[in-house]
Amino acid sequence: MAAVQAILPIFLVIVLGYWIGRRQWVTQEAADGLSALTFRLLMPLLLFTGIARADLAQGLSPHLLLAYFVPALALFALVSLLAHRRLGRASPLGLAAAYSNNVLIGVPLVAAVLGAQSMVYVFAILVFHSLLLFSVQSLYAAFGAGEKVRAQTLLGNLVNPLIIGLVLGALLNLSGLTLPQPLGRAADWLAGAGLPCALLVLGLGLSRFRLMPNRASWALALAKLLLLPALVFWLAGALGLPDAARAVLVVLAACPSGVNVLGFVRAPEDSRTVSATVFLSTVLAAVGLPLWLTALNL
Repeated sequence: MAAVQAILPIFLVIVLGYWIGRRQWVTQEAADGLSALTFRLLMPLLLFTGIARADLAQGLSPHLLLAYFVPALALFALVSLLAHRRLGRASPLGLAAAYSNNVLIGVPLVAAVLGAQSMVYVFAILVFHSLLLFSVQSLYAAFGAGEKVRAQTLLGNLVNPLIIGLVLGALLNLSGLTLPQPLGRAADWLAGAGLPCALLVLGLGLSRFRLMPNRASWALALAKLLLLPALVFWLAGALGLPDAARAVLVVLAACPSGVNVLGFVRAPEDSRTVSATVFLSTVLAAVGLPLWLTALNL
């Protein structure tokens, strides 16, 4: 029951955003503007203020990164290989199975269920999450299409406001300095608006999709919500991570597929499958996440 109570507000705000989008209460231009404001300012400030105050010594563990990214990369490679053999070309289906919506779903969920002290593990994963998986997808897509790998494309994965917010917050933390009180308070105010705006933006974005799942989208959604967290759970235990860190990694792995995967779509067939996977995994996560939290005794 506690897990459901923690998750319910998150999905209620997503549903509200979806309903607003379907009712067309905001124009597409306004929705795009809210999305840009959220991901260029509000969410980077949320991550900045969080990591600036975190105990980084807890999160800077190679075992923590291995426990999450080895299963994620293994699932990415397996799905990409199977999809490549079926389609005869590179696709982002492996990324859809391995890339989690950790910012929109993972951050508020971990904060609500596991507490602020566990957020340091989230920050450690977020620093490398998009950078690593997007770079691997870019390399795979380039090699699969017989194209040259462009350094500009790989470096573009670094020029991300979310990553910049994390890096600047970590530098401030390591420097031992603090923001002047007026700046700190303004940053906290803006950061406080980040999560509700992000969840509304996710709902607005989902309202553009139509849930028309095929067998591929069902397989990808189930791999994302069941197989990836199961692998992370096993490896985190094998590496001897503390229970708090293990729980955070499993929750992040059990989050639905991130909508950012659509940025790597090139073929219309992939667009339909990835869109359905994002929508379907988000809907199913409302059931899957409470089950994983219950399995973790949270």
